[in-house]
Amino acid sequence: MRHFEIQLDDLRKRLLEMSGLVESSIYRSVQALVDKDEGQIRQVMENEDRINRMQIEIDDLSTGLLLLQQPMAADLRFLTATIKINNDLERMGDHAVNIAERVMSLTRGPAIKPLIDIPHMANLVESLLRKSLDAFVKKDASLARIVLTSDDEVDRMRDNIYNELVSYMESEPSAIRACIDLMFVARNLERIADHATNIAEDVVFLVEGADVRHRAEGRK
Repeated sequence: MRHFEIQLDDLRKRLLEMSGLVESSIYRSVQALVDKDEGQIRQVMENEDRINRMQIEIDDLSTGLLLLQQPMAADLRFLTATIKINNDLERMGDHAVNIAERVMSLTRGPAIKPLIDIPHMANLVESLLRKSLDAFVKKDASLARIVLTSDDEVDRMRDNIYNELVSYMESEPSAIRACIDLMFVARNLERIADHATNIAEDVVFLVEGADVRHRAEGRK
């Protein structure tokens, strides 16, 4: 195997290791809400430091390979997609931290029962992230397009959660602060889904060389 191919494989492994940390942070941030577990929140914060370090390492390695190897065609698309996916993963980690910070406030206040549909929304978002990463590993544009078509469901769930929380605040004014925290949790989950969609778009570009951003046909 050429040295360049070994470097590309190492880069792929590092990106997947980082994605595992991000998935863990998203799961733990929501689980902390469900279980009122501050230990999960601490783990999210610890993961954030590692995620940030890995983002820098992956960026440095990717840009170094672009400059030194001057790759063509598929290898160039892979490195371009990796840089973009790396950025999306780091932003997902930031959103997980945002959720954890809101959950910290919620765990110290009175519980809102039930937690509306936030755990269900989180499961869907986590599923979209896994599918987008599986599509990247398998170079599966069809799977990536499934992610693109599923993003609208996340938006609908966010809107439903907002509406339910507004109604709850009207009937229980004492819960306004907690409801606002939950709205921010839902908003950050929706942003994570947007980043998963970005990754899916990058996979389509990687496999087919087609830029489907902002294009309805990319979601068919």
